[in-house]
Amino acid sequence: MEKIDNLDKKILSILSKNARIPFKDVAADCGVSRAAIHQRVQRLIDSDVITGSGFDVNPKSLGYRTCTYVGLTLERGSMYKDVVKRLELVPEVVECHFTTGPYTMMVKLYARDNEQLMHLINGQLQEIPGVVATETLISLEQSIKREIPVHFDEIDL
Repeated sequence: MEKIDNLDKKILSILSKNARIPFKDVAADCGVSRAAIHQRVQRLIDSDVITGSGFDVNPKSLGYRTCTYVGLTLERGSMYKDVVKRLELVPEVVECHFTTGPYTMMVKLYARDNEQLMHLINGQLQEIPGVVATETLISLEQSIKREIPVHFDEIDL
């Protein structure tokens, strides 16, 4: 990854608050040309500093009322990649992490209701070869969702 300078950090700070802001507005805030912003943003994308942009869709608007975290215990940690391939086939799984602690993996998924949740856990996740146990945690409310803050020094700009 390339070195990120203070201007890059200011650009990231602006974009992380509003990914739809026009580059001309970012350029004005940063005191540089639109072309400079475009080139820097493209470099940040190419170097995987910026890994995506888009809209967040509210799962409830699509009928997914239950957000659930499932801890998976695997027979062997080395089975992780094979299990991930199987989890990718389950559209309701939106995140998957290889973890330390009591679980080998932590999965975030959405279900329409408890019946679908039971099917996802018992009929799909627990049927994946190598999964020996699951523990389910239902999220009652999401209180915070944000990007990591990007700090920059105003004096250097």
